[in-house]
Amino acid sequence: MAGLKNTYTLSSTIKLPNGNLMPLIQLGVYLTSGRETENAVKYALEAGYRGIDSAQQYRNEREVGRSILQFLESEKTKLDGLKREDIFFTSKLASNISYDATRQSIKKSIQASGLGYIDLFLIHSPYGGKKKRLECWRALEDAYAEREILAVGVSNYGIKHLEELLGTNPRVRPAVNQIEVHPFNTRTEIVSFCQQNDIVVEAYAPLARAYRFRHPTIVALAEKYGCTPAQLMVRWSLQHGYVPLPKSSQADRIVSNAQVGGFEIGDEDMQVLDGLDEYLVTDWDPVDAP
Repeated sequence: MAGLKNTYTLSSTIKLPNGNLMPLIQLGVYLTSGRETENAVKYALEAGYRGIDSAQQYRNEREVGRSILQFLESEKTKLDGLKREDIFFTSKLASNISYDATRQSIKKSIQASGLGYIDLFLIHSPYGGKKKRLECWRALEDAYAEREILAVGVSNYGIKHLEELLGTNPRVRPAVNQIEVHPFNTRTEIVSFCQQNDIVVEAYAPLARAYRFRHPTIVALAEKYGCTPAQLMVRWSLQHGYVPLPKSSQADRIVSNAQVGGFEIGDEDMQVLDGLDEYLVTDWDPVDAP
């Protein structure tokens, strides 16, 4: 560990523009449901994760909240002194419909989770057009003012959507843009724009859903650094300054994915990984939506 620039751990945080701290590695729970979701969150919290990324579209806010509350009510957690404010819960707006619909859906998400408030709430996509995007953003700003949500951001926004929002001189600037980012889809232009405008990049699907774990370069570099392909890709994300959201429902992989503090990818190898970009989209890609 000696000599490493950053020995990232599950207690590492990043400061959002409003001063709030956000965990640097978080668990994604996309495409999980019911008991699977509850168990994954339980495994993650017990392993030391302090951030869980959900969404209205995932239909698992209730399960995530239930698992968080059960964890906080356990004797060990109480002895450790952990409280609600130590867990970072993210959710996202399912549809850009209207101001009123957005305000109501935020309240429903808070009620479903049972957590009292949401640490970070995102507009999930730019679909719906400019008028609806900006109307929904105004609803997020008002929910933020009333402390229903403690930070606001967007997801799947391209540069034109970010420019559109910032061009309105919003009362609250987006703290985060959550996009698919990994060595096979580097999103260089969007990432650069976000970093120039003090917007934190959250990387969903940071493991490219394991589609490229057997890629010769990934295999060779994982062997070089004595890590798994997943650990290599999470570390790549962190060294670029992103907040990765690795997803798994298996306890051992949840633990393993975050064990990235014992090695550092060299600059030349980071460039090699950057060069793997093939615009691999593993799910959806709304960044060019009108």
